[in-house]
Amino acid sequence: MNDQARVAVVIALIELVRSADVRDRADAGHGLAAFAEMPEARAVLASLVLDADDTFVTVVTAEALLRRKDVVGLGVVAASFAGADGTQSEWIGTALNDVYGVFADERDAAVRICSTLSRDPDAQIRRGAIDLITLLNRIDPILRPV
Repeated sequence: MNDQARVAVVIALIELVRSADVRDRADAGHGLAAFAEMPEARAVLASLVLDADDTFVTVVTAEALLRRKDVVGLGVVAASFAGADGTQSEWIGTALNDVYGVFADERDAAVRICSTLSRDPDAQIRRGAIDLITLLNRIDPILRPV
């Protein structure tokens, strides 16, 4: 896909974010997670993880970002986690458990990514990454390498 088409998709998904319907905002968060490396998407994703009206949007968006299993997705979640209220934090923790509760090697890779993020120039990302490391270390994955 060319850059122009990618930008058009992000713009369309950002329009969906403005909807009053929680399902639309959750769908937008899920879709935008695939474009999280784009600056236009990143700021909107952070607002969706911290959706003020419905934690369904929080968990769907956070889970989609975490399923990327990369520094971009974890970075957005870390920055959001640093600004989350108690309820949002719980749902971000639920998304962490859902994504990283099966394979120990995936959980361990996420801890390594968050360790790198804990040295990020952005203080909010650093603070959130340190908190995510604590939560990730509490997860006891079902499957471990032989």
